[in-house]
Amino acid sequence: MNLKVDGHSPIPIRRQLMEQLRHVIEGGGVPRDQALPSIRELAGFLGVNPNTVARVIDDLKQGGYVEARRGKGVFVAAAPPARPSPHLRATFLQDAVIRAAALGMTADDLSVGVLSLAGIRPAAIRGAVEILLVECSPPELDFFARQLEAHLPVRVDKMLLAELAAVTRRPKQSGRWRAAVTSFCHLPQVERLLKGKGVPVIALLAEAHLETLHRLAQFPSGTRVGVASTTVETAHNLEHSIANANLPNIALVGVCPAEGAALGRLVRRADVIVCSSAAAERVRGLAGSTVQVMIDDRALDQRAIEMLAALLVRQNGDGPTPAAPRRRLRPHRSIGRKS
Repeated sequence: MNLKVDGHSPIPIRRQLMEQLRHVIEGGGVPRDQALPSIRELAGFLGVNPNTVARVIDDLKQGGYVEARRGKGVFVAAAPPARPSPHLRATFLQDAVIRAAALGMTADDLSVGVLSLAGIRPAAIRGAVEILLVECSPPELDFFARQLEAHLPVRVDKMLLAELAAVTRRPKQSGRWRAAVTSFCHLPQVERLLKGKGVPVIALLAEAHLETLHRLAQFPSGTRVGVASTTVETAHNLEHSIANANLPNIALVGVCPAEGAALGRLVRRADVIVCSSAAAERVRGLAGSTVQVMIDDRALDQRAIEMLAALLVRQNGDGPTPAAPRRRLRPHRSIGRKS
């Protein structure tokens, strides 16, 4: 048996030795007719207290791993417990990582938490879950991909909506995706194209930042607010998020991309323009000093992240699942709402 303990590890020596002996027994490393080394031999070989080794042996007896034979020593039990397969263990760990990431925890947070609770260091997670992201413009694809990969251990396969129909006709192309995500306005079309492919589709909502909503709530009643971004799709998503906040003091007067004559018309109708940082220079050039410009690059709704994480966990690492019923994820904010 190749046993060793690390006196500098945060994992207790008793736990280290226990886990190693269990691993050796489960792997068939000790023949059933061969006695384990004695407590004195193990303690001397490892340089640890014999009482610690004795407690480990008692733990193994209680766990059904070993049995004492009078006058002969300690032997592996006739039917020791079977540890879950490596696939199930990896799935459990991946589920834990996904749930923790959805709550905003880092890998260090999770590791420290596991160590503090049980003194067990989890194995590394290999690879990442692949999901399909469908949007109609490269800026939207880049935005959602960055947000998803920053929050969850996933690999995002970005695809323009115009390309999805051709791609899904290829044999087995959709089999590698655990889920597909898109924005609300594309949900029906993406669901139709992926129908029967075994890929559940989730609609994600990119919301205005809370700071933006708080600032908008401070304006006087009747303030006219316009929304601009690099693409009309992005602008509509941002407008939708602001509208869902139900701020009673503002009136949304329109959206437009940050190019063309429409932007000038929107600026003339608004008191405040909310725009993305990529559109800010163009908007400021037209707004002058009479219109206030607020920059908001949006953030993916936390509940959308948790919803996707829950779906991936339910799949439990067994491959694609049947498409789930459509579920809309809408915020219910009351910032600035008068009671």
